[in-house]
Amino acid sequence: MNEELKEFMTIDDFDVEGKTVFFRADINSVVVDGEVQMKERIEENAKTIRELSDKKAKVVILAHQGRVGRADFLPLEQHAELLKRFVDLRYIDDIMGPAARDAIRKLMDGEVLLLDNVRLLAEETLQRTPAEHARSIFVQRLAPLGDIYINDAFSVAHRSHASVVGFPAVMDAGIGRLMERELRALRRAVHSIRRPCIYVLGGVKSEEVFDIMEHTLKRGKVTEILTAGALGTLFLYARGAIEPSEEEKRDREFMAKLDRAKRILELGDDKIKCPVDVAVEEGGKRKEISIESLKPRQKIYDIGEKTAKEYTEEIKKASTVIMKGPAGWYEHEAFRKGTEELLRALSSSDAFSLIGGGHTSAALSTIGINKNELPHAHVSLAGGAFLQYLLEKNLPGIEVLKKRH
Repeated sequence: MNEELKEFMTIDDFDVEGKTVFFRADINSVVVDGEVQMKERIEENAKTIRELSDKKAKVVILAHQGRVGRADFLPLEQHAELLKRFVDLRYIDDIMGPAARDAIRKLMDGEVLLLDNVRLLAEETLQRTPAEHARSIFVQRLAPLGDIYINDAFSVAHRSHASVVGFPAVMDAGIGRLMERELRALRRAVHSIRRPCIYVLGGVKSEEVFDIMEHTLKRGKVTEILTAGALGTLFLYARGAIEPSEEEKRDREFMAKLDRAKRILELGDDKIKCPVDVAVEEGGKRKEISIESLKPRQKIYDIGEKTAKEYTEEIKKASTVIMKGPAGWYEHEAFRKGTEELLRALSSSDAFSLIGGGHTSAALSTIGINKNELPHAHVSLAGGAFLQYLLEKNLPGIEVLKKRH
């Protein structure tokens, strides 16, 4: 990927030896019964942290976990232990108080310090401009102790939060290695599209996928959109291939989604492909049936073999593939076949592919496909920022990092 990022400073543009680097990481992870789970994000961020440490920088990690009021809103003590598997560091349960500031001042070259969850600070998540956040107590207290700000957390780049936009407003700033890879891949998928361009869209969150479909169809750069999962079922309803139940017809939310799907069909017409067969459950086992054989209110758990074959043939012909969302209930072994077939098609394709969405990357792991098996693919670790970029919306955390001329 040789997409230029000329408007950004990278780690290569700084002499970091002996400098205090504020490093915005994304180590936000799934929490199960109060226990933070190891995530790929932690390992990937650790690589950049280790590089900075090896270059004798004094690294101060700014990171978050969860949201206020939710069960996954935790301090970063467990994250410190997970990070220590990859890089030597010290953790302090303070963010901008005397203990944190003293620890930052005492850092030696190559040492790494993880501060506590930045979202413990009420002013962190206020939606403010970079200039406003730069005047916050958080930034005012810490920025004078640092020399360089590096953001490697693309996944929070769509948020105008203090740790994302406040520091680069008053410090020399650049992007980390993970951010570099994300931006290069997204630019290739959005601004330097090679055709045929195929979108493979599944999952259960139809609203955010609707936005992507409308946007890419209006731009006229997508060749085909292959639908699967709950989204594919919704478009089967929209096409009249299957009939909604009486219960669904009384469901306002469902009918609103159906109306929007019909409008998108008018916009995309034959560019939008739907499953021709599906997998259902019968006697506790997988059974594949044609769409015509589907009974009212019968649940669909995966695309069928015929659909998977048709979709993989389209993927083979593509030069660019953007995939978001699994094809079915991949967590259940009997119903992960469709998702696996599509991902395997990407692994054997010469097309550049961009894989995004938490469930899609989780499916890769569940199915057992290593990223090395996808030589022409980029697996995005971001959610909301990934979607916003596909919609070509400005991301405040990216805009503030551009070089000031």
